[in-house]
Amino acid sequence: MAADSARGQAMQTRRRHGRGCPGGYTVGPFSPLPLRMSPTRVLTGITTSGTPHLGNYVGAIRPAVAASRAPGVESFYFLADYHALIKVQEPARVQRSTLEIAATWLACGLDPDKVWFYRQSDIPEIPELTWLLTCVAGKGLLNRAHAYKAAVDKNREAGEDDDAGISAGLFMYPVLMAADILLFGAHKVPVGRDQIQHIEMARDFGQRFNHLYGEHFVLPEAAIEEHVATLPGLDGRKMSKSYDNVIPLFAPRETLRKLIYSIVTDSRAPGEPKDAGSSNVFQLYQAFASAEETEAMRGAFAAGIAWGEAKQALFERIDAEVAPLREKYEALIAEPAKIEAILRAGAQRLRERYAAPRLRALREAVGLRDLALAGQRGGAHKPQGKAAAPVFKQYRERDGRFYFKLVAGERALLQSVGHESARTAGELIAALKRDGGAALHRAEDGAVRLGEAVVGRLLEDATLDELAEALARLVAEDA
Repeated sequence: MAADSARGQAMQTRRRHGRGCPGGYTVGPFSPLPLRMSPTRVLTGITTSGTPHLGNYVGAIRPAVAASRAPGVESFYFLADYHALIKVQEPARVQRSTLEIAATWLACGLDPDKVWFYRQSDIPEIPELTWLLTCVAGKGLLNRAHAYKAAVDKNREAGEDDDAGISAGLFMYPVLMAADILLFGAHKVPVGRDQIQHIEMARDFGQRFNHLYGEHFVLPEAAIEEHVATLPGLDGRKMSKSYDNVIPLFAPRETLRKLIYSIVTDSRAPGEPKDAGSSNVFQLYQAFASAEETEAMRGAFAAGIAWGEAKQALFERIDAEVAPLREKYEALIAEPAKIEAILRAGAQRLRERYAAPRLRALREAVGLRDLALAGQRGGAHKPQGKAAAPVFKQYRERDGRFYFKLVAGERALLQSVGHESARTAGELIAALKRDGGAALHRAEDGAVRLGEAVVGRLLEDATLDELAEALARLVAEDA
């Protein structure tokens, strides 16, 4: 009867809150589990140091703007001005770069009405969460961060003290990045392979916090950008400010023409066949041309097109795409107050929707609470006879798999099976919170199942009725 009552409460709660029919996904190696999937949250940080160039546009801005229009995705784009302070101590440069980069992304089509577009420093909850995560982050893990290790190695090669010239900002960079990601429950973070470690560290910090204080954070996954387009610069090396070989994205038309005509080429004369595959001019052209245009240019190279003619075609093709964006950019950059208003409005909406409520819950979780309500909280002054609220605790075992337990007070009720990823385990927890009381049953082999999916096993002589009641309490509290 208790189980039936708990299941009924859970079903009524779902009806009151309009939770409809779920979709489907697979839990690890087990059977499909019915589950309504929410939009995938994708978060992208944009460092505010420097002026965007064609390589930034092709490799990052253009594909990211296109991805922001994909259905089923909730996109977060932020200007990482706190991160910029780690390596830039010129206030005017930070300010100017923030303005230019914001104007660039807006000019290239990012719609602040359809994505979350904000400045990192406008969200005070980010540095506050950074401190909460700092208190659970292992120093040994931070010691192994690639950027910090590279700086230490450089000092050792120069015969300096290991930490000479290294700021605490550089050392703590991974914690700030973790706060950027975890605060908004991002599922995926598009990064290159050199940034995978930072996502893994964010997962470690979030997992540690969840283990200590209950399930609060979604553990993010790195969305590896395997096919990021890289453009050659004026000298043939990768286009990079550090090589001083870039073509600014919004250079004036005549400046753009001069820069393109200065691209280094070989000495083959007009009429001599040219190798498109090894040509900087052709690679740049291909990044802006359609498939048909690219094949036509490949044929022209084989037929011996003159370098001047090829560069003119490249200039015309790039300018055709960039000119309308340049016009929008110039209009935006002339109205910095308009950009400021867009960023502040985005941050304000985001704080109201996600950041402020999340920080209130996290402060409560770690004990930063209203002292006047001490008698109504858990701990030494918990009212007698009232059971502690059930909580899920996630962790990773030495076998590399991810597990969770459902704990009520001092008593563990449920031990999960292992999962290949923390996200899969987290999704199953979400399903249990939402549907567990109504769909739990115990199989002949003793395993607890949610629909057809294996969840785990009961612990400490717990019964299925007790488990259903605990889940019903979670549903009621969430409601």
